[in-house]
Amino acid sequence: MSENGTAYTFILAPNASIMTGAGTNTIVLGGGEAGALVIDPGDEQEEHLAAIIRAGEQRGGIRHILITHGHPDHLGGAEELRQRLAVPISAFSRQGVPCADREIADGTIFPAGNDQLRAIHTPGHRFDHLSFWLEQRHILFAGDLLAGSGTVVIIPPEGDMLDYLDSLRRFQQLPIKEIVPAHGPIITDPQQRLRTYIEHRQQREQQIIAVLQAHPQGDDLSSIVQQIYTDIDPRLHVMAAQSVKAHLLKLAREGKAHSPDDEHWTIVPDPHGLRDLRV
Repeated sequence: MSENGTAYTFILAPNASIMTGAGTNTIVLGGGEAGALVIDPGDEQEEHLAAIIRAGEQRGGIRHILITHGHPDHLGGAEELRQRLAVPISAFSRQGVPCADREIADGTIFPAGNDQLRAIHTPGHRFDHLSFWLEQRHILFAGDLLAGSGTVVIIPPEGDMLDYLDSLRRFQQLPIKEIVPAHGPIITDPQQRLRTYIEHRQQREQQIIAVLQAHPQGDDLSSIVQQIYTDIDPRLHVMAAQSVKAHLLKLAREGKAHSPDDEHWTIVPDPHGLRDLRV
């Protein structure tokens, strides 16, 4: 457990895995008359729940549980915590988080001590993804929009690459001082990291377009993955294929690629004979 001044308490959930890294970063913040908020109580292990409750008691008691999105590593302890504390669970939608008591609209504000926390709908990693913006402190609790190290996996159909890039760009307009991701260390160069994420996706998309242009009759998803991911263990190609498919579906939405079956893909010729490879 660690403190960042009085802004928030950071508690690492004991749910480390190949997908979660060291575990999920559970956040406790706020306090005073409105009570404390907890974001993503990621595991129901007793010691983790006890640490969350202690951190909340130091801030006047937890009054609300907020979920960034409905992946299990973000809400693993939510129902048990609700039962112990008799407080509601809120998320963007019950479709994404069936255990939610309340649905949060984009722009919803929660009192957070002498600050306020604004919910921002940031689909892309998942359709129901929320990030939370601590307005006066200029801290972004980003869920799985970004990671403290590495990149974020976009898996269709729940994930959408076009929405994801739009969500990243939305935060380029905010004066962010730090980003607290759901996995990995705190990001202290927020605008540079956002640019890096966007550029990475642009470069990957250009690679995919180049492969399709080299095969005018089309190419299979597995073949595209093998041609692009030449420097990783082939055992990871299954996961890489999810990212490539997300890019291909984005290109299809933009009228730049086509597939009859989501497996065999062709480039859509530019009617002007030119192709802008920028996203």
